[in-house]
Amino acid sequence: MALIYKVLSRTQWEAAEEKGEFTGAEIDISDGFIHFSTVDQVVETVTKHFAGQADLLLVALEGDELGEQLKWEESRGGALFPHLYASLPVSAATSVVPLPLGDDGNHIFPDGFK
Repeated sequence: MALIYKVLSRTQWEAAEEKGEFTGAEIDISDGFIHFSTVDQVVETVTKHFAGQADLLLVALEGDELGEQLKWEESRGGALFPHLYASLPVSAATSVVPLPLGDDGNHIFPDGFK
């Protein structure tokens, strides 16, 4: 399985690091699962849900490391999105990188993102 991504504020990630797990942002808790995106989905996710927000982090994980609690479910436009029906251990993160805002107000992604 390929990498999946979670976008969080630095504050949310730091709190998760202190606890050893991320239990979800407000929308995750409301929906009953933690939302993730694939490499092909994450730019649109950030544009749609995090526009103009500073101090964001892009957390990458190996989806298959999350076990049976990770479900692929239809969402935006009929695409399958990864949803985790459990808390996320911070130890599962393979990388955590900043998503700074560019001069144009759009987030700057690491190389390899569309």
